[in-house]
Amino acid sequence: MQATESPVLRDIVLIGGGHSHVVVLRMWAMNPLPGARLTLICTDTETPYSGMLPGFIAGHYSCEDVHIDVRRLAEFAGARYYQDEAVGIDRAAQRVICRNHPPVAYDLLSINIGSTPHLADVAGADANAVPVKPIRQFTRRLRDLVERVRTHPGSFTLAVVGAGAGGVEMALSLHTRLRQEIRAQGRDPDTLSVHLFGADANILPTHNRAVRRIFEGVLTERGIVVHRDAEVVEVSTGTLKTRRGDTVAADETIWVTQAGGAAWLACTGLALDDAGFIRVADTLQTETDPRIFATGDCASMIGHPLEKAGVFAVRMGPVLADNLRRAVLDQPLKPYRPQRRWLALISTGDRHAIASRGALFARGDWVWRWKDWIDRRFMRRFDDLPAMDDAETKSKPEAAAIPLEASEKTQAISALAMRCGGCGAKVGASVLSRALARVEPVARDDVLIGLADPDDAAVLRVPPGKAVVQTVDFFRAFVNDPWVFGRIAANHALGDVFAMGAEAQSAAAIATVPPGLEAKVEDTLFQMMSGAVSVLNEAGCALVGGHTGEGRELALGFAVNGLVDASLATAMTKGGLRPGDALILTKPIGTGTLFAAHMRLAAKGRWIDAALASMQVSSRAAATCLIAHGARACTDLTGFGLLGHLVEMTKPSGVDAELDMGALPLLEGARETSAEGILSSLQPANARLRRALRNQEAALAHPAYLLLFDPQTAGGLLAGVPAERADDCLAELHRLGYVHAARIGRVLPRSEAIEPIALVW
Repeated sequence: MQATESPVLRDIVLIGGGHSHVVVLRMWAMNPLPGARLTLICTDTETPYSGMLPGFIAGHYSCEDVHIDVRRLAEFAGARYYQDEAVGIDRAAQRVICRNHPPVAYDLLSINIGSTPHLADVAGADANAVPVKPIRQFTRRLRDLVERVRTHPGSFTLAVVGAGAGGVEMALSLHTRLRQEIRAQGRDPDTLSVHLFGADANILPTHNRAVRRIFEGVLTERGIVVHRDAEVVEVSTGTLKTRRGDTVAADETIWVTQAGGAAWLACTGLALDDAGFIRVADTLQTETDPRIFATGDCASMIGHPLEKAGVFAVRMGPVLADNLRRAVLDQPLKPYRPQRRWLALISTGDRHAIASRGALFARGDWVWRWKDWIDRRFMRRFDDLPAMDDAETKSKPEAAAIPLEASEKTQAISALAMRCGGCGAKVGASVLSRALARVEPVARDDVLIGLADPDDAAVLRVPPGKAVVQTVDFFRAFVNDPWVFGRIAANHALGDVFAMGAEAQSAAAIATVPPGLEAKVEDTLFQMMSGAVSVLNEAGCALVGGHTGEGRELALGFAVNGLVDASLATAMTKGGLRPGDALILTKPIGTGTLFAAHMRLAAKGRWIDAALASMQVSSRAAATCLIAHGARACTDLTGFGLLGHLVEMTKPSGVDAELDMGALPLLEGARETSAEGILSSLQPANARLRRALRNQEAALAHPAYLLLFDPQTAGGLLAGVPAERADDCLAELHRLGYVHAARIGRVLPRSEAIEPIALVW
């Protein structure tokens, strides 16, 4: 996560990871605007490039070849990345409504979410057809289709609805791919039949006659049946029906037509065209609201009817990036001038393509190679990102003055001034109270005075027969999403309580927030505490107060109180290991190396997604399961890494241990990043404990060796469970959702060896 020296004065929010927005992120990274913060809200970390989709379907490209890693790109741009789905816009409050996150405030907003299939307009299509859009979902369904064809006995009939360029390419690409799959099974590829349905008299109606004739010949040569004037009005299981009353049997139907705007856009109050697309002016601002922009397929340019083609979204990107900057600086905006004629490179599924532009055309294998070169060059702009610490690759941020209201100028001057220490560094009372008033901590009867009271400290009651468990954790943010960071920080702090078999009672927060305009500080604090409180509430833990101050970087921690039986009969301690116990780990390891790699742009976004998801899994249910299966010793894996925490258990228990290196559950990507020598800054200190290993020299060659010392954030529980109950314990953990929980070793009697930990594999 990049820290910024400039206080946040304006928020630019991008909804969707479409072609225009990836261009904006790339350009913003090279020339950021001080004081303006970029936030991307996107459902998928890997966004597909539509230009390479036919080649991917035909089998010419891998999935990785055709996807842009938007999490990595956002990190490069210094933008906040929220993996979520926008479902509405509160234009009066200037907030984006998300499915999971709290509302996200904006000063300027841009929408680039593509189009949405309107299958509901055709009877049965919703249930029985596979839409190509959104592409991210289609790529998943494609795997299912390929597997179905592989295992389908006898003949298979595929229907493609839509005979524009997209439908023709889809039919030809699927024909190529599926015949290859059938042939690979040792079966006759002619058992595959493909039908193409078009509502018009001609296929490719927006292209010239010569291009249409070429594709008609290709389709005939491939044996693809073309149905003209055949608007599909009904799709049932195994059958399509056209408006003329014709019926055609089909095992699978692919839908490449009748797309419109996302349904939630209708509730925004923005002007839409008849298909539900957002009406925009030449400046790419919406007709209704100059603070909101829209580009790509979800936009409809007033006076410039455009085909829904990725080339326009790409060309809109630089204009959008420039106009967002100009809008923040209160400068005149530039118009986007779409091409009157544009070049379409349409593939035939077999590394052959046709170029079409107005009345001109060309065809050949060389056209496909040309298209491949263009597409790969475009993708390299987002794959080959300069190193984060290479100052030569980025333009120096311009010292532009963002126009401010009179009330904002005083706040901005204060935010830029030398900051005080002591209590002078506290966040203002009004900002703090407004932010906390919007979160709703769980209520507990044993909290006598808490967050809602004006007192200086909380007052808690300890129930009879209970003892208090206390712990504290605090660290700076390592991810640009304050809501997710708040959830992870709360999970991390609660881990110590759950590891002892205790019930979480209360938490007091310790937070630092970078200075800025009051509204920006308040929103960041609200986002972070909303995430934290969502986790605390799930655990039945009441937020009772805390302290918030200013700091250069966002940081959060908690002092947590828990309750445990005063007899300690159900408590799990580090000194409770017994010889013969099975060592069980409830979560995979590798967060340290992965986030070190993320900071260097060396981690794939999907690796970070999986790590963040793991960090947000509570250990509460796991602790209950471990106790139920006889665990007497437990700890949560945090900064000292697996080996450090295991040594903390073996010493007071008076035992040795054996780790099965092959059984260690690892987060995806952790093996790769650690092998490249990308390690956490705490790794060298943790690695000093290698002296605890009996067979250290042999262990050095194991690919997971370095991960023994990898510091974990919100890691899993490491526990000793009686061996005879370990299998049942693991089965229950898996049922509870700890799918990576594993038996990673066993506890041995104390030996005469100086090194207490043995490794096997």
